[in-house]
Amino acid sequence: MTQISNKIYCDDFLLHVDMPTKLLPNPYHDLPFLVIKNFLSSENCEHICDAIQESNNACDAKIRKSSDLVLDEALKTDIRKTKIYDLETLYTNVYKSVFLEHKEEIEAFFSVVLTTSTQIQMLEYTKGSFYKAHSDDSNVLLKESEIVGFLPVAPQRKVTSVLFLTEHDETLTTPYSFSGGELVFNYLYDETQQNVKLSPQKGDMVLFLSNPFFTHEVLPVKEGYRLTLVQWHDAIVQ
Repeated sequence: MTQISNKIYCDDFLLHVDMPTKLLPNPYHDLPFLVIKNFLSSENCEHICDAIQESNNACDAKIRKSSDLVLDEALKTDIRKTKIYDLETLYTNVYKSVFLEHKEEIEAFFSVVLTTSTQIQMLEYTKGSFYKAHSDDSNVLLKESEIVGFLPVAPQRKVTSVLFLTEHDETLTTPYSFSGGELVFNYLYDETQQNVKLSPQKGDMVLFLSNPFFTHEVLPVKEGYRLTLVQWHDAIVQ
């Protein structure tokens, strides 16, 4: 393993495979990803969840095929089992306003200048939902079942943001909570050599670079309700 921040290591093979979008944040950070606590208030999170419970505008999330504009029409539920909802204009505006308040902090952390962003995706995970390991900007290249590189299919994605509207709680003591469903970084390890596994709380935002160093998955939800707002951001690297 190779140390990439004060407390996190990556799988050594990443340093040697073909990765056109290779980029890492400042190695002197404790973590190579940024967690913004209480990005949205608990009240706002619950209001969005309430609205989604009454909504019927969901569609099944699909897999990116060859570019950010091309989706595989096959659902491929062995890879991804989630639903996408539209976010009401009121809360879209609230989200964008708060994001602007944190923009300078995000840019400083990743040493980038944020430019454009995608539309917000609201992703719902119910019992049994999951998303297997993937990179947000590239597809993996295999040769005889061995990873030999990564093919960029959405190179304009530089930074990924995930806002948790419900919280991880194995006891399910709050109305909008879930067990299982952790966010796992498949090639990142902590000081005990365990995969980095995040269980953020309601209102927390996690941001990380979109390239294959930060390949990640969502473990199957055991019980409860997992709702996140996901967005990808283009940027100029400083």
